[in-house]
Amino acid sequence: GFTLMEMVMVMAIIAVLVGGVISFIGDAAGGAKIQKAESEIQTLSAKLLEYKNLAGRYPTTAQGLKALVEKPTTAPKPRRYPAKGYLKGLPNDPWGNAYGYKMPGSKDSSTFEIISYGGDGKPAGDDDISSQDAPAN
Repeated sequence: GFTLMEMVMVMAIIAVLVGGVISFIGDAAGGAKIQKAESEIQTLSAKLLEYKNLAGRYPTTAQGLKALVEKPTTAPKPRRYPAKGYLKGLPNDPWGNAYGYKMPGSKDSSTFEIISYGGDGKPAGDDDISSQDAPAN
């Protein structure tokens, strides 16, 4: 049979292995959230381009991404707007926060900027993801 010391050693080895797997899964989940945010930003960017093609310009910062869900009532009002809008609703980023929107963008003033403020939910953090940044590889 096995001695108590052998059983404790086996349990310790299993605990170390489980801890490593949990750590790896946690890191992978963080990367998945970043990829999801980048994908949603690309989708919202495509919808904003549709908006510009019909409306003649991008929504203002004040009109925000909400202009993709319902027709803006403040100037400048879009020339044409689809009856059902561009989206049924706005997604939250993978951390549960609303996406930010600026027109003009902070890095390229000729176009809009969509921002996920990352896990901390605060602007100007190291974890922010912007439509004006190159996607992470």
